[in-house]
Amino acid sequence: MTAGGAKGARGMRRHRYAFVLLGSLQTTLIFTLAAIAVPLPRIGEEFGLERPDLILLSASYGLTFAGLLLFGGRLADRYGGRPALAAGLVVLGAASAAAPFAPGVEALLAARFAQGAGAALVAPAAMAVLRAAAASPATYSRSMATWGGLSVLGATAGNLLSGVISALLSWRWTFAVPLVVSAAALVLMSRLLPRTEPDRSRALDLPGALLATTGVTCASYGFVSTDTRAWSSAGVLVPLLGGTALLAAFLYAERRTPDPLLPPRFLLVERRALALAAIALSACGTAMAFVVLSLHLQQTRGWSPLQTSAAFVPFALALIASGRTAGPLIVRYGARTVTAAGLTVGAAGLALLACTGLDPHTPYAYGLLPGLLLLPAGAAASFGGATVLATEGVPPQRSGLAGGVLNSAMELGPTVLFAVLTLGSDARSLAATGAALVVLAVALLLRHPNHPTGRPPPPTDASRRPIPRSKTLEKGER
Repeated sequence: MTAGGAKGARGMRRHRYAFVLLGSLQTTLIFTLAAIAVPLPRIGEEFGLERPDLILLSASYGLTFAGLLLFGGRLADRYGGRPALAAGLVVLGAASAAAPFAPGVEALLAARFAQGAGAALVAPAAMAVLRAAAASPATYSRSMATWGGLSVLGATAGNLLSGVISALLSWRWTFAVPLVVSAAALVLMSRLLPRTEPDRSRALDLPGALLATTGVTCASYGFVSTDTRAWSSAGVLVPLLGGTALLAAFLYAERRTPDPLLPPRFLLVERRALALAAIALSACGTAMAFVVLSLHLQQTRGWSPLQTSAAFVPFALALIASGRTAGPLIVRYGARTVTAAGLTVGAAGLALLACTGLDPHTPYAYGLLPGLLLLPAGAAASFGGATVLATEGVPPQRSGLAGGVLNSAMELGPTVLFAVLTLGSDARSLAATGAALVVLAVALLLRHPNHPTGRPPPPTDASRRPIPRSKTLEKGER
């Protein structure tokens, strides 16, 4: 092997090690979000909680996670991905260590809010470090194709393992997972992760961060509250309208800030906007299926938490299989085509669950299983393709911003879109979400033709020198 070949092999090996560590962190972040769902009834019994308290406890992690993601992305870009990652892991690990010893719901809520704050720094920082670890843009694109499915894998693992852990030990032991992973990552990161250059020229934009965080948190809480309150109630309208006003003020302020937290045109790139919509809708569909089916199996069919977790094992297997094939399919057919196909397959899975999965007299084998195989297969493909589309052309110095926006879409889908697409009955809600996936797939396919890399081909006129796409996007997003 030549010296160049040996160096390239070492670079690929370092990238694989970095991807395994960072991918484990991304999976753990979503695991921590989903792990409390199955044991929630037992927590309510232990602490004597009513349904509104359980809803707040379930949403607490996601509220701070989603609300602080944009600011976490700016911190990662300004101070460097690896230092930001270490700080986020310390917060996440400390909160995860405190949660199992919570004597009451107030302490547990505080720990969950702190976990979300740590996760909001870890998620975008991990993507910034992954960008630095990639040996080439093609390597980074392949990594993104797999990265997209990690969130669904984390949610699936959270639902599966939390039921098993709660049944065999206690719900408190579920917090051992993020604690152990955070501690291991802190030990290994200096050996496996590359150093990242900070960009101290970037201002923190504290007013923008405050408006974005409070706006997203208030609006998300308003949508979450619709589970227990009417849309016209003060408990829904006050946080919803207040959050909307704060977000409008944020967008207004960003247009007048020299170095905005979120450049206004960053989300207006057509490819990126469609990709983020695909991520949010896919996250909404999988979250809705988990919630609806978990309640149906336990409350209607009388299954135990352990049996309910076992019912989702085929879901996890289909998800892993589809995630492994997403990368090669994207290289061959293009990210846009794979995303649209994944949305369509996921919609078919939701339609089957709506038609046959909620009938208590239909056997699991042909009432639930087909939908539980199609939905994750489509979700993994759509997540992979959409992640490539959303991060394509983003300059390295905005990797943290891209990570924050990407994870915001993943977090807001199961809250905002979940509330909007909840139409009374579970069957109608699943069907409506499936219909939205189909509409988005059609919108993707109607745009300009795909290219095998996910990008349109360069101009053929030899007299015109093609402009690098990353520079074009960077200039247009200011």
